[in-house]
Amino acid sequence: MKLATIKSGGQEKVAIVHSGDRLLFDLAAAASRNGGANPAFASMLALIDAGDAAIEQAAKVFDKHGKDESLSMKIEAAEILAPVPEPRQMRDGMSFPLHILQAPRGQLKLAARAKGDMAELARIEAEPLGELPEVYRKQPIYYFTNRFSVRGTNTTVKWPRYSQIMDYELEFGIITRNKGANISAAKAQDHIFGYTIFNDFSARDAQRIEMEGRLGPAKGKSFDGGNVMGPWIVTPDEIGDPYKLKMEARVNGETRSQGVTEGMLFSFEEIIAHVSEDETLMPGEFIGSGTVGNGCGLELGWYLEHGDTIELEVEKIGILKNRVERQ
Repeated sequence: MKLATIKSGGQEKVAIVHSGDRLLFDLAAAASRNGGANPAFASMLALIDAGDAAIEQAAKVFDKHGKDESLSMKIEAAEILAPVPEPRQMRDGMSFPLHILQAPRGQLKLAARAKGDMAELARIEAEPLGELPEVYRKQPIYYFTNRFSVRGTNTTVKWPRYSQIMDYELEFGIITRNKGANISAAKAQDHIFGYTIFNDFSARDAQRIEMEGRLGPAKGKSFDGGNVMGPWIVTPDEIGDPYKLKMEARVNGETRSQGVTEGMLFSFEEIIAHVSEDETLMPGEFIGSGTVGNGCGLELGWYLEHGDTIELEVEKIGILKNRVERQ
């Protein structure tokens, strides 16, 4: 099942994506045909909180009313929000070795360019990548980001005024379900509600400065509308193996990055096990994979410009599309 959050008549609604990702089925409106509102269909968080029984009920409602054209709208006619417009928590990881190795070098190149030091730039480019720091193999590494700055597909991301270097990041991630702590990796699949795409827009010049403080990204990542996810959530039964999915980033229709979800240092199940050690994992949280290798301009030396349109595509999930504009 593919589940979206849409805005219709001034209200947020949960919709089932169907007919080859062309139509959106209004779950709440369909359920009311049976004589009353179902509180589980009031929002995506309500649906997640209601558990398996709510998903089963959603499937039954769609089986009964899915062919009723009055209950569906075309994708292009809908305002599609982030599937969880306000996640209960947001963590983003560093899971792909090539990105982990290349991103710091990209930041060093930015610093050299900012100083106009072409000799230093040439030196950095000539250096081999080196070995992956051991800490990344010992445990999952992640940071917390702003859960209030989430937007969905087809939105315009406003370039923060304090930045001159804007970047995209090609990622995917999970939405959690079933509250729990000290979850084993073997049982962590029970805590994955579904998968979505994540574009961790980044103000690279701001990030470069603050990371010298050795604490983690702040204004380099957290600005209004900068955490983009969607276009919807795909449940695990429809994904199959989540670690074999093709990924691609396009800017203005031109392919810039290609990758695959294979090769994460730690699976989402292992990340859940680590996160939940003596810490309660809540339903409706987002956990990002981190950027796939070569999945951002920082690695390629190729950043965004005013008016660019970015499309992130992940196999079996869909396409997350946004535009960036300077303020």
